[in-house]
Amino acid sequence: MTTDEQSEELICIPGQRICPLTDETISGEGTYERAGYIYSNLAGILKFRKSDKLTYIDVISPKNKTILPIPGDVVTCRIQVINQRFAKCLIIGIGDVVLNRHLRGILRKEDVRAIDKDRVEIYKCFRPGDIILAKVMPQTEIHTYQLTTAENELGVVVAIARGQDVPMVPIGWTEMQCPITLVKEPRKVAKLMPESKLQAVIKTEFIKEEPIDK
Repeated sequence: MTTDEQSEELICIPGQRICPLTDETISGEGTYERAGYIYSNLAGILKFRKSDKLTYIDVISPKNKTILPIPGDVVTCRIQVINQRFAKCLIIGIGDVVLNRHLRGILRKEDVRAIDKDRVEIYKCFRPGDIILAKVMPQTEIHTYQLTTAENELGVVVAIARGQDVPMVPIGWTEMQCPITLVKEPRKVAKLMPESKLQAVIKTEFIKEEPIDK
């Protein structure tokens, strides 16, 4: 019989790599498998379930709600269009809530980074299709939310390699790399929880030390 296990509450976003796929750790609800890893299929709360000797990795999404962001909220967005001055995007989630109606957002060049604002080049920070975390600023335009990524924890969290249907891997704060071709692409990378911490949570919850025979 499958039982829900209590664990540290962690938030995942669509496409986020959670942990390696193993014989004991497998994909569950709200996740999928790709290239030996388990990825989140939606925005939600990371949960672990234990059944026999298997650990199921689930991402549970709260019930969709119609809410609006306020200044200071961290939102999940998908980049749509970029030019030299700004990036237009769709807001698809607010915090851990998945929106059932997407909202329009705009990320201006001067709001991408906290320093060297005059040297920012949008095309080296974002590309259409990227999933980013951003923070809502005071609204200055009707029906469009002004966003910023000028914090270490904000920026690109999921980017698909050009010509390959695989997410790229961050290799620094300004670059991501295709795991297949090893081609590097510039991005403004968000500082997310490292995979090592996610694995540590799994081990803490489910890998118990066996008693030592004396």
